[in-house]
Amino acid sequence: MPQRQKIGAVTGILAPIIAFTCILLAITSYSQFSWTNNALSDLGVVSGIAGPLFNFGLYTCGVLALLFAVFGLLGYLGKNWIGKIGVALFAGTSIALICIGVFNESFSPIHYFVSVSFFVLMPISFFITSAAFGIQRQAKMAAFTILNGIVAATPWILYFTVRYVSGVAIPEFISGLAGSVWVITLSYKIFNENKVKLKT
Repeated sequence: MPQRQKIGAVTGILAPIIAFTCILLAITSYSQFSWTNNALSDLGVVSGIAGPLFNFGLYTCGVLALLFAVFGLLGYLGKNWIGKIGVALFAGTSIALICIGVFNESFSPIHYFVSVSFFVLMPISFFITSAAFGIQRQAKMAAFTILNGIVAATPWILYFTVRYVSGVAIPEFISGLAGSVWVITLSYKIFNENKVKLKT
């Protein structure tokens, strides 16, 4: 099990790095992109390198995040039913991300549904997962997970209440960044704990 968790931790660290590298490179290569008027997914259907690069980043990140959920998160938090639910929801989030990359905006309305699923499931999975951390007496990780869930959800709540931008790129980026910080932090924690176990 420690070896499986180690694999999961490595994929968890790689997933956000690949995603944001591809997203930022796609933005750089498409000068017409606007943070306030566009959605990030608009990059997935533009001509040139931006479209394939963006889509590759999303579904590769989704696959790696799913491996993190199955190999890393399940062994770490799946000791009780609340943890299993949190892991299942995060796995669903990862599958939704894969689908966003595969079914770009050309595949309407599928793209809309999988995008909504991703941004709804992610904070919910964090709130459930935080309870699992609480049960395991990991108060700091529980608080950190709740915080990331709030950060992931708040840009969308503000978007639909005060409409601070016309496009959704900013709330998408902030929400995705919150999720990435959580995944990398937890992956690093799992990796280090298993490193100690292997030594002992």
